[in-house]
Amino acid sequence: MSETDNEYLKDIDVLKIMDRIPHRYPFLLVDKIEAIEPYEWAIGVKGVTASEPHFQGHFPQKPIMPGVLIVEAMAQTAGVMVVSSLGKESEGKLVYFMSIDEAKFRRPVVPGDLLKLHVSKKQQRGPVWKFEAKATVDDQVVAEASFAAMIRDA
Repeated sequence: MSETDNEYLKDIDVLKIMDRIPHRYPFLLVDKIEAIEPYEWAIGVKGVTASEPHFQGHFPQKPIMPGVLIVEAMAQTAGVMVVSSLGKESEGKLVYFMSIDEAKFRRPVVPGDLLKLHVSKKQQRGPVWKFEAKATVDDQVVAEASFAAMIRDA
């Protein structure tokens, strides 16, 4: 891997994220990728803001980010890692959820939190990838999950 390739896998902004995965507002849940080690791990970042539409109903008097959206943010981070790792081989393909296991939620995520999404590949066999992930706020684990995804034609 050349020096240029390494730069490509650090500080990936939201526009470059949108080049890699099809998600868009209001369902794009990753603002930045801090770093990717191809085929191994990625760290995503999500700034949680009060203006996000899910907070209108979850819950109006005490806004809490739904756990399923935290897991989705982990999965989107994994998707960016997969597509970035595969490069041209991933063109015309999407990464689809297959399973979610062992999801645990340790504390609420609220507006103002900076959610860090730590995703590691556990296994890869052909188009199927398995991941372990954790989400942190201020270096404290707020959620964990294992999940599987498949990369296939769009």
